[in-house]
Amino acid sequence: MVDTSVSLSGLVLDNPIIPASGTFGYGYEYAELYDINCLGSFSFKGTTREARFGNPTPRIAECPAGMINSVGLQNPGVEKVISEELPKLKECFSKKVIANVGGFSLDEYAETCQILDSQEQVGLLEVNISCPNVHNGGMSFGTDPKMAAEVTKRVKAVTTKPVYIKLSPNVTDIVEIAKACEDAGADGISMINTLLGMRIDLKTKKPIIANKMGGFSGSAILPVALRMVYQVYDAVKIPIIGMGGISTAKDVIEMMLAGATAVQIGAANLVNPFVCKEIIEKLPEEMAKYNLNSLSEIIGGAH
Repeated sequence: MVDTSVSLSGLVLDNPIIPASGTFGYGYEYAELYDINCLGSFSFKGTTREARFGNPTPRIAECPAGMINSVGLQNPGVEKVISEELPKLKECFSKKVIANVGGFSLDEYAETCQILDSQEQVGLLEVNISCPNVHNGGMSFGTDPKMAAEVTKRVKAVTTKPVYIKLSPNVTDIVEIAKACEDAGADGISMINTLLGMRIDLKTKKPIIANKMGGFSGSAILPVALRMVYQVYDAVKIPIIGMGGISTAKDVIEMMLAGATAVQIGAANLVNPFVCKEIIEKLPEEMAKYNLNSLSEIIGGAH
């Protein structure tokens, strides 16, 4: 029997497969399709302190090997997530979930994380620092090491559960930012968030997405994600949740060899809603093919 279990800062997962935030809702929608308890965990929809309608439409543009989205953190706000979404989730998912948190100021990050930290269902906090800082001219928190470190410190000061900082790839040196988060007390890193991209409609000669640009995800970005995870693994001692273009069991093994302890699967869920289940079922076969007995033993194996 092969061992697919991994541990994220003490949170033990049966397998490393985690649907990524924004592609799996709050879980119960997918539970109508299959038993989602087969998952290692999942990262629920990015949650902010107040409810958000999101960005104007159109928000989605297709690409040959992926998609661009500019949804804009649409969510009902943290209080409704706790009062309405988590109780529905508890009926179909018995494991701990990952709470993905967005924010537009240091106070908002801290407050939302503190509220979610108190929820029994939450096993880990994933802090998305790709949000624009409204107090700093709209610059993303994740593009500046000092701001990334400040968010990390503020969140760690008011929480007890592991805090993973989700990094943007739209930077010159992602290693510097990862190290700043580690030095500020982060328990782990999630990476990478989407790349910035756009498409233009040839008929209208205008950008397809109302916001002009959006987050590019899908299989095309896997090599970029692998490269960045590989670089960060060499620089930090905390665990990494790797993501970006993963859609097969082979991709999972490749990402773990680069340095990921667990992986998240995003855009592939929107193409095939059963993809996470299928990857979990396929993993033992792929492990046997490459003479792997334990996934936890291959983390960073390419180094």
